[in-house]
Amino acid sequence: MPFYDLICKACGKEANIRASVAEKAEKRVPCPSCGSYELETDFKNAPFSITKGSVGTECPNRHLCGEGCRH
Repeated sequence: MPFYDLICKACGKEANIRASVAEKAEKRVPCPSCGSYELETDFKNAPFSITKGSVGTECPNRHLCGEGCRH
């Protein structure tokens, strides 16, 4: 089972929780602080970042990759 970085919408606490994919998808994972099932994934530690307006922009490493950049 994977670990997930989750944030509780009810109390705002962050937790790293081990759960199955099904448990997370079906909202069967309770917040360890308040017991709420309203948890959402925290992407702050992800190895990439998706921000508003980033689709279709140039690669920040284009100077290294050249015109054929596929990042």
